Amino acid sequence: MTKVVVGMSGGVDSSLSAALLKEEGYEVIGLFMKNWEEVDERGVCKSSFEYEDVITTCQKLDIPYYSINFVEGYRERVFASFLSDLKKGLTPNPDILCNREIKFDLFLEKAMGLGADFLATGHYARLNDHKQLLKGIDPNKDQSYFLHAVKKKAFEKVLFPVGHLTKKEVRALAQKYQLPTAAKKDSTGICFIGKRDFKPFVSEYLGYKKGPFQTLDGKQVGYHDGAAYYTIGQRRGLGLGGEGEAWYVVGKDIVANIVFVERGENHPALFAPSLKAHQFTWIDEKPPTFPYRCQAKIRYRQDEQSCTLLPLEGETATVTFDTPQRAITPGQSIVFYQGDLCLGGAIIR
Repeated sequence: MTKVVVGMSGGVDSSLSAALLKEEGYEVIGLFMKNWEEVDERGVCKSSFEYEDVITTCQKLDIPYYSINFVEGYRERVFASFLSDLKKGLTPNPDILCNREIKFDLFLEKAMGLGADFLATGHYARLNDHKQLLKGIDPNKDQSYFLHAVKKKAFEKVLFPVGHLTKKEVRALAQKYQLPTAAKKDSTGICFIGKRDFKPFVSEYLGYKKGPFQTLDGKQVGYHDGAAYYTIGQRRGLGLGGEGEAWYVVGKDIVANIVFVERGENHPALFAPSLKAHQFTWIDEKPPTFPYRCQAKIRYRQDEQSCTLLPLEGETATVTFDTPQRAITPGQSIVFYQGDLCLGGAIIR
């Protein structure tokens, strides 16, 4: 019998993944990852609540379950890089690094060590017969953007049981199987850390370094708590008022600790026809022939944009868009597509 380890998070997607695989006749094992250690006001580790949902789900499905601690690995291979990039004035995406370094590396290795033939997760993504990454069927939940840096070799041992379903269908099937997580809300926020007030959380590690909010023509309009806490296109949390349109972050000088702001959601400084990117990763591990026409996303919740990828200059390439893009943000990922096929991506420079 084919053995599958399911990465169980305590949510409905991974719970249903386990249920579907068991129904298909696989030998299923539930495996919970503990990647972040934090206690609540009662001194109880918050991840234990998620693990309780894993336990009740696995008991309902009558499958064995285990927990594994990757707290140190996560701090060293994901969170340290996240903080380092923030200090440089970038806006990093730890979920992408977590998938590459933890879920589909350390965790995959652990699953194989348990004698598994495959690792399954609740991601909304698909794989074709050539083990190439495809977008999930549900356009509102597709997670291929976060998986673009995972190597094809890892995907050869991976299953995505809910990638062909919409979220509505997942909820309905979870109800059918009477899973304890059927009505549980989706988790949000930083990978494995969760949703929280970003500035106070990060300040525990970076501290505050006040500086000026300044317009592009040099006028000071207020003070900020530290350039690292702000991102291009940000409107909320600036504490700037006055008559006129809302203020938006349009740039940063991390060395001088200046955050540049201008009024108006469509201020010209928020738009650019091209970007430079580096640290390219290709799922098939070989780059296309340049110049290359494709579609790209510069953030998760964006429709794909038609673009041209120009030849590499060293390790950097220029991407030009058919339509100027708003709030291009250094440190975020640009991810490339041909239709449903996710090709890979790079870090915006």
